[in-house]
Amino acid sequence: MYNSNVPTAAELPTSAQLLKSTAFAIVAAAAILITVVLPSEYGIDPTGAGRILGLADMGEIKSQLAEEAEADRLRDVQTAPQPASVTPDQESSLMGRIFAELVVGSAAAQEARSDEMSITLKPGEGAEIKLVMVKGATANYAWTANGAEVNFDTHGDGGGESISYEKGRGVAEDEGVLEAAFDGNHGWFWRNRTDADVTVTLKTNGAYTDIKQML
Repeated sequence: MYNSNVPTAAELPTSAQLLKSTAFAIVAAAAILITVVLPSEYGIDPTGAGRILGLADMGEIKSQLAEEAEADRLRDVQTAPQPASVTPDQESSLMGRIFAELVVGSAAAQEARSDEMSITLKPGEGAEIKLVMVKGATANYAWTANGAEVNFDTHGDGGGESISYEKGRGVAEDEGVLEAAFDGNHGWFWRNRTDADVTVTLKTNGAYTDIKQML
């Protein structure tokens, strides 16, 4: 096995030699900094060597580009729209509007309305009443021909769709729950096939936005 020779004390550098080497390294680094780094990176040329070597021009260009970039950044910051500050009163008002829209508005939208309408049909005459409803909405209803009988058709239409929920002939009254199959108008058509005038009275309550007699 080969064993390396351990250097003797005479072969090791002395403290003076180490200090000398360290001082030389520091001087060399300082010289490189002054003659190369400062001129080429920052355009600073205290000795004039950078100008001779062509490094000072490079540093000046870099410095100019950096200054222009910073000027552009500051201009963008100054011209950018600043967000309007919200005072406590404005913040409170904003929160109030959000609460009203989310809570109060939702409650009002879900609140059921109630209506009652009557129409008089002459012999052979027909008429219809519709509720404006969204898909899945429901409304309770009850109608009566006030002692007479009529033919009826409970149906809906809207958005190019149509549906017939129920039909009947010679019916004196009816009641139930109407559920909208799609967004649109949903309701009843009655026709008087008797020889006398017939008054139909309709009572409704539920989730619909409007009730109207169709012309």
